[in-house]
Amino acid sequence: MSGRARLALCAWAATLMASCALLPLVSPATWILQAAVLLGVQTGVGAATRRVPLARPLTVAAQALVTLMLLTLVFARQQALIGIVPGPEAFRHFGDLLRQGGDDIARYAIPAPLESDGIRLMLLGGVLIIGLAVDTLAVTFRSSAPAGLPLLALYSVAAGLSDGGADWLWFLVAAAGYLMLLLAEGRERLSQWGRVFGGAGRAPGAEPGAVAPVRTGRRIGMVALGVALVVPVALPAMNGGLLDAAGTGVGSGSGSGGTISAVNPLVSLRDSLNVDEDRQVLSLKTNSNDSSNLYLRIVSLDDFDGSTWKPSKRHVTGVPDKFPTPNGLGADVKRAEIETRISAADWYAQDWLPMPYPPSGVNIGGKWRYEPVGMTLVGDHGETTRGKTYLVKSLDVQPTAEQLADAPEPPASLKRDYTKVPDSVPAIVAKTARKVTAGSTSHYEQAVKLQDYFAVNGGFQYSTQVQVGNGPQAIARFLKDKEGFCVHFSFAMAAMARTLGIPARVAVGFAPGTPQANGSVSVGLKDAHAWPELYFEGVGWTRFEPTPNRGVAPSYTQSDTTGSNLPDVSRPSQSAGSSTSAAPSASTSCSAQDKKLEECAAALPLDTPKPGADGLPWYKIAGWSLLGLLAVAVPLLPMLWRLRRRSVRLASAQHSASGLALTRGGRKGRAAGEASTADVDMTALTVEADAQYAAEVAAGHVMAVWRELTDTAWDYGIPPDDALTPRKAAARIVRLGQLDPATAESVHRVASAVEQVLFAPQPRAVPGLADDVRTLRAALRSSVNWTTRIRAVVAPRSAIRAVWDVVDRWTAFKTRAADRWSTLVRRPGQQSG
Repeated sequence: MSGRARLALCAWAATLMASCALLPLVSPATWILQAAVLLGVQTGVGAATRRVPLARPLTVAAQALVTLMLLTLVFARQQALIGIVPGPEAFRHFGDLLRQGGDDIARYAIPAPLESDGIRLMLLGGVLIIGLAVDTLAVTFRSSAPAGLPLLALYSVAAGLSDGGADWLWFLVAAAGYLMLLLAEGRERLSQWGRVFGGAGRAPGAEPGAVAPVRTGRRIGMVALGVALVVPVALPAMNGGLLDAAGTGVGSGSGSGGTISAVNPLVSLRDSLNVDEDRQVLSLKTNSNDSSNLYLRIVSLDDFDGSTWKPSKRHVTGVPDKFPTPNGLGADVKRAEIETRISAADWYAQDWLPMPYPPSGVNIGGKWRYEPVGMTLVGDHGETTRGKTYLVKSLDVQPTAEQLADAPEPPASLKRDYTKVPDSVPAIVAKTARKVTAGSTSHYEQAVKLQDYFAVNGGFQYSTQVQVGNGPQAIARFLKDKEGFCVHFSFAMAAMARTLGIPARVAVGFAPGTPQANGSVSVGLKDAHAWPELYFEGVGWTRFEPTPNRGVAPSYTQSDTTGSNLPDVSRPSQSAGSSTSAAPSASTSCSAQDKKLEECAAALPLDTPKPGADGLPWYKIAGWSLLGLLAVAVPLLPMLWRLRRRSVRLASAQHSASGLALTRGGRKGRAAGEASTADVDMTALTVEADAQYAAEVAAGHVMAVWRELTDTAWDYGIPPDDALTPRKAAARIVRLGQLDPATAESVHRVASAVEQVLFAPQPRAVPGLADDVRTLRAALRSSVNWTTRIRAVVAPRSAIRAVWDVVDRWTAFKTRAADRWSTLVRRPGQQSG
């Protein structure tokens, strides 16, 4: 391994070791493996471009470009061209993820969950940026001491955020990586000095001059490590956010163990209110003729694990000026757009925005993000509803029973995602659903029968004085005891609908409030509610109301058609704010006794993950990254091989003249040695041997330049003829290339140098051979058409020598292996030959 490659490997290792200081901040720590792979690709690109070689700024630019492509593949492949080339959409997505990461940092405690794409982008992106800086300083610009600054920054940020329990361990790891980098650079610098033939005598005990770079590196390292010890102490305390044990999100959760502080919206509401008082949460005014059907939806729960419902992790975007048409809503369904102005109480801090569903536009101040699947808004960077007044435009969708009954099957992907029922769900749930809906001719009829089973004819009672567990048996126990509140009814109906193949989810928010004398509607604590939403193709997500004496039964579930087999569910539904609803929903007002019985906690899930997309496993990302690099690199291999070979050959030309001069110097040393002392004779013999070695190296350099000249002519259409002497071969190149006299003289000068090396007893040093080859290349390039010029660069003919070299090496390897095998199996006493 070359010194530069060893230094690059040490830079990779040093960055990775410093990144270990971030391990306590996020759980699980598997991200470090993904970072190692991505950082390795970045380092490999730098090593490849330096071997070409490219100019230093181009090397850094190539690494930065590959780094951006890797991050695009990992985090924004759906928004990028062919999954790896970033465009405007990818950059906007990066911005959204960074904002999400900042918001998540403010909500999570140590260790934060790795499922947050925003935090993961900050981790991997930060490590890759630090790695690029370290590689640029230490390897590209050969200055390892300043490379300690980005490593120090990485460690200091981690130390300033962590709880300090094991900072000393991560400091030792990072310091070891930095010292390794310094020592590798010192060794690489010493290797460039070449072979040391001798030196001036030094006094006994004097420090050898050759180790000065190592000594200087040690001094610089000790100073940098001292700074690393002092800087974290001097940093201001970074309280709150990612490492604040109490968390800063909405809700009462401690935030420990990586759970989100802003818990389920209704639980968050419950913990933020005076549970003994029905206080006003929202006040709204609408231009709708009937406010009794105006539900305010906060968020939908569509991830069912058998015991609880919670929101899925999804991507979020900027809030659009006009929302798209709801998924599945057909043009033939009657609808009307209404406007609702909503004012939140000064003490109501909810990070999900209550809105009528489906919204078509929102006008609100502050920082908010839009989740397209659920058509919900979530606060960004701690933004909440506290004291907000906002205008919502929404659709009052009015489907008929016939349209719902005639709805076709939903798309396969939607049905697959929203009809999942875990195996842990008791069989009684599906069995009861089939029994209740027996004889139904459509999913709509099944849905209405389920609603009526809970709300009308199933014998269920609304009560908050129910002790219900939170395990898989919770729904089965509810179906047996037939007592519960809105959450139990909505959870049970949605689960039973899924067992029948009907896409279902649960919405949480507020039931219609109480009209006031001034024309407004007051929404209070006791209006907090949960209800199921079922999907019908052509209508979209449709609300149902299974909770008795709560909310309003939708008009499309009430049939007035004579002879219809649907039951008459026309009934006076009590508003949450009416006097008949004496007991509040469990999610809004919990007494001390309720809390003791864990009724409220069992009713709703306590952890609500932020929207975000699950990423591919790191090993798949690494595989796709390598595949993408191969797809780009393989077609360019002939060009890269040719550029590298040309660089090595021409760089060697400068050594040929010095090597020949050293040969003559060696001969003079030999003559001087004949008349000197014995010590001088030994020195003369050493110089003689070194002069002979240098002469051989110089001869090889001259031959390499000659090969480069003939290969350059070959790339531009003049194939070589190895049967000719150097002089005749040069004349042939001049004739076929129709070269001008100056270029012809350059070609013959190289041929003359080859003849000197091959035949002259005392070869003369010929300077400027590399320039002669460059002159030939420029002349040939100017004399051919553009297709030949492009082929000479991208697909050079002489690149076939790489294949020949491989074949020759393979043949030599087989020969050596055969000889070694014959030696091993030769019988004792058997003579060779």
